[in-house]
Amino acid sequence: MSPLRIGPLQVDPPVLQAPMAGFTNFAFRQMIRRLGGVGLPATEMVSARGWFHSDARGDELPDRLWGVLDEPRPLAVQIWDNDPEKLAAVGRRLAEEFHASVIDINFGCPVRDVAEKAKSGSYLLRDPDRVGQIVARVAAACRPTPVTAKIRLGPTRDTINAIDVAQAVESAGGAAVTVHGRTADQMFRGKADWNQIARIKPHLRIPLIGNGDLWTPTAAVEAFERYGVDGVMIGRAALGAPWLFTQIAAALRGQPIPPSPSMDRQRALLLEHYRLVVERFGPEKGTVLMRCYACCYGQGHAGAREFRRQAACVSTPEEFAAVVERDFPRD
Repeated sequence: MSPLRIGPLQVDPPVLQAPMAGFTNFAFRQMIRRLGGVGLPATEMVSARGWFHSDARGDELPDRLWGVLDEPRPLAVQIWDNDPEKLAAVGRRLAEEFHASVIDINFGCPVRDVAEKAKSGSYLLRDPDRVGQIVARVAAACRPTPVTAKIRLGPTRDTINAIDVAQAVESAGGAAVTVHGRTADQMFRGKADWNQIARIKPHLRIPLIGNGDLWTPTAAVEAFERYGVDGVMIGRAALGAPWLFTQIAAALRGQPIPPSPSMDRQRALLLEHYRLVVERFGPEKGTVLMRCYACCYGQGHAGAREFRRQAACVSTPEEFAAVVERDFPRD
């Protein structure tokens, strides 16, 4: 499988980690880097407006930029807003001071606080020209750092306009576009429509990255072979299986796919993940934050439901350790 080129950056393997609010922080990125197989990790999405105003007050960096300065590269930082000037200012700083490998703009988030209240994320899919204006302004501010966009198929199933939006991104100087195969009104319901993603490819010269429902190495390989994308982005599937990236990378190289880790190994990975979160946020806040991550582990194994039920209630390191020891699934 050929590497993916995003502007001057070579992404090899062409397997990207999706930015996911509340999940893809420094601890998670450390885990997937150690396990291997990810060509381009990404931060959680950062509010350009929020950072712009907190920076003016002299506040500390947003939590979502924790670890970015010292983290290995490549690394994509995703930003969101609807103001081209604020996005450009934040993008320029990320490119020049933080040396981000890619600046990605979110035009796909369907969550109400982002889309409807802030009129950002997937709300902007209604206006491809506005998307193009934003990308042009950010690309000019960040050059030579490549600027990419993450979109959905359209606002609704009756208003699919991903071709128009993707072409607006390209015309504005975007270096690649990632398309999640659902519309904004679908949220995460239903199935990703890869046929609609494939329809975009003949209309673009820049790379097309597909995203949505890639739960197995076989599905990722099929995305390249059947739908003609240049790269794939893995999201929710990796939260409970951070080793999925290395399995996909092997499959794309035509090599035997490594088996999923034993439950003992998965337990060890969970505890290491917990250690990294606590290292940053402290034992109390770290334990609470770890609830959502812990509930992703052990899926599909006997006893996983009870483990998730118990893990969702822990509030101290002692409780967390006891639940993992007592309830985490075993081989």
